Amino acid sequence: QVQLVESGGGLVQAGGSLRLSCAASGRTSSTYAMGWFRQAPGKEREFVAAITWSSGFSRYADSVKGRFTISRDNAKNTVLLQMNSLQPEDTAVYYCADAVNAIPTMKEGFEYDYWGQGTQVTVSS
Repeated sequence: QVQLVESGGGLVQAGGSLRLSCAASGRTSSTYAMGWFRQAPGKEREFVAAITWSSGFSRYADSVKGRFTISRDNAKNTVLLQMNSLQPEDTAVYYCADAVNAIPTMKEGFEYDYWGQGTQVTVSS
């Protein structure tokens, strides 16, 4: 079992920045990749970014490329999401996810095995 706890969400004005953190505990040695997803009210959950644990290979949704950066701290079992130039459309609950086995795309929610409880990000215009 892997437990994930997100933090760092909050309220920010458009153009501002936030950094989300996801701390993993439990059987983290088996992690292949970690990702961030988000879900806005009335919308489906969507992929934001993901990173492989060993090599650090990362992928991003087109909507956040150039604004968001995902990174990991292997020693602290933590994945970070630096979000810059935030826009109102980035408002959502952001979820951290962990994949135990190798996954083909890293962009699909069903590829992940464990999920955090989510942290709210609100961007005001």
